Amino acid sequence: MECAVRSRHPTVNCPVAVSRIMRPDDANIAGNVHGGTILKMIEEAGAIISTRHCNSQNGERSVAVLARVERTDFLTPMLIGEVAHVSAEITYTSKHSVEVQVTVMGENILNGVKRVTNRATLWYVPLSADNVHSVVKVPPLQYSSPEQEEEGRKRYEAQKLNRSESKQRNATIIFPTINVDRKSKEPCTVGYSQSSLIHLVGPSDCTLHNFLQGGVTMKLMDEVAGIVAARHCKTNIVTASVDAINFHQKIEKGSVINVSGRMIFTSNKSMEIEVVVDVDHVLKSPQESAHSVTAFFTYVSLGKDGTALPIPTLKIETEDEKKRFEEGRERYLQAKARRTGEVTKKCQ
Repeated sequence: MECAVRSRHPTVNCPVAVSRIMRPDDANIAGNVHGGTILKMIEEAGAIISTRHCNSQNGERSVAVLARVERTDFLTPMLIGEVAHVSAEITYTSKHSVEVQVTVMGENILNGVKRVTNRATLWYVPLSADNVHSVVKVPPLQYSSPEQEEEGRKRYEAQKLNRSESKQRNATIIFPTINVDRKSKEPCTVGYSQSSLIHLVGPSDCTLHNFLQGGVTMKLMDEVAGIVAARHCKTNIVTASVDAINFHQKIEKGSVINVSGRMIFTSNKSMEIEVVVDVDHVLKSPQESAHSVTAFFTYVSLGKDGTALPIPTLKIETEDEKKRFEEGRERYLQAKARRTGEVTKKCQ
């Protein structure tokens, strides 16, 4: 759905909607749609509305690129044959960034029943259509109240700080090379399930600037995380949530990316997988490999009846694995406390 009129100062009430029926190639062998498929649709809707907003006034033309995705929860699985409705709305703008909030609904087109499956918040930065290294100023947004603008400003400052801290933290991470002889590894260890995927960035993966689309990156990350989870559990697994995803650098067409995943933490009913995207600029002179994207994916294991199964306990072998396990436990407890608080608010 498009706005019929482009005002000089666009308002928050100008959503974008994208719908698509879920087909067999969108799902795993159990018939659940891959979380990466939904993440890709979420990013596409966000890119459309952000780019449209950034070109809503006379000025330099630009293309909005993904900079960050806040924590995304997968409330219920999307199924094959259902229609995914993705609606995006701009809720805040700073001088050089756009906040987009996205809601995903699954519709059973046989009976018309709809349910919310995902909610996500994304941040985009507009880059000049003529000069990819130039960030364009974002047109102002008209808010319904001063309170709404102030709340948006607080979210902007919080994500800016978190993104900066994440970049500094990831600069010191040395992710292990994925070259595992699985026969020599004991099941349920980090080394047994860790996995990687190598992908050549082609034209169909890219934006108008010839850089890798954020949605394509997230889909590949979810695929690797899913392989790690399946190797660990040997059962049907589904994405439960994704921690904040930070995009630290642009990935050019023709680059080779290495998407690596390893198990970090397990509780009784969930598991956390760290996923890192490293870039090899094969067409340029040799340089240090750098982490381009980082995130933590949480998965659950499901039985044939759709109920959650216990997760095999992760076997810790090194001090580094122990440290990461404790960090994962802290994130798990924080997420659990947040969910408890949300339920309490709904019941009041």
